[in-house]
Amino acid sequence: MKPKILIIGGAGFIGINAAEKFINSGWHVTILDDLSRKGAGLNLKWLNSAFPNKYKFVKADIVSDLKILDAEVAKHDVVLHLAGQVAVTTSIADPYNDLQINVLGTVHVLESIRKIKGKKPILLYASTNKVYGDLAYLKVTENITRYSLKKLPKGIDEKHQLDFHSPYGCSKGAAEQYVRDYSRIYGLRTVVFRQSCIYGRHQFGIEDQGWIAWFVIAALLKLPVSLYGNGKQVRDVLFVDDLVDLYIKAIENIDVTSGNIYNVGGGTANSISILELFDKLKDQHGLTIRYKNKNVRAGDQKIFISDNGKIRRSIPWKPKVDLDSGVAKLLDWTKENISLIKSLY
Repeated sequence: MKPKILIIGGAGFIGINAAEKFINSGWHVTILDDLSRKGAGLNLKWLNSAFPNKYKFVKADIVSDLKILDAEVAKHDVVLHLAGQVAVTTSIADPYNDLQINVLGTVHVLESIRKIKGKKPILLYASTNKVYGDLAYLKVTENITRYSLKKLPKGIDEKHQLDFHSPYGCSKGAAEQYVRDYSRIYGLRTVVFRQSCIYGRHQFGIEDQGWIAWFVIAALLKLPVSLYGNGKQVRDVLFVDDLVDLYIKAIENIDVTSGNIYNVGGGTANSISILELFDKLKDQHGLTIRYKNKNVRAGDQKIFISDNGKIRRSIPWKPKVDLDSGVAKLLDWTKENISLIKSLY
């Protein structure tokens, strides 16, 4: 029999890419989503045209539609939990809603699995590098175009202290610890991924989330952008295809990955600052960004690069899509869909 996966938040950017991959890999795919995210409806429309009758869609909210959630979770071998409030700025504006979605919603998913009698599905949970806070205690060197961590050439590993520094960091950090402890206390097979910046096709980037996609869209539509700080902030970026491949390998190696928390990103080789992205878009693609400088946002990290050492020691995985290729793929997709994207702004 074909394995069955429930992708919660599956109409979002990562979710729709995961759905495509799992369908192509012969899985039975169910997407559960409340369609509150901008662009989610467009993603579903595309998936339906590309894979008619190849997946099931259930409209539901993991905070309030618990009977639906219970019923769907019980039917599947794997649950990929991607649903959540995803932006620091939004969490600061409405911390209570952030808590409900990210913490309470995740506990509901865990309870749906725990209550199943017999074999329970694997749970993969998407967390964030924001659980490490602003990392202000690290010594940072400022160069012409970027910040750097000379004493940490491979980046941040899982041994670094957690210091959430925003309602979003608190809610994601609390949720991932619930996931980990449900594995330890109740024996659930769970894996947590502290994801760095993910980018790729089907990403309708906005200012407070999906920054590479947002700057590409802004350049194509000639929209002004805000540059918070000096633009030397650095992130490692991971193309979404590589992330989905990791999900699959984590499932295939669940005896090794279960109960673990992993930092996951593009690593040092795929790190870039905002200023360097602006230069890359201009020099390689002829795109100019119009921006205004603003103050640094609360809790922002000057630099985050994921040390992927733990996950690479656990399973045979590493990023395959390099930064130049990934940006080119994202730009091609954005150009092809610019009329749809424009309708969202």
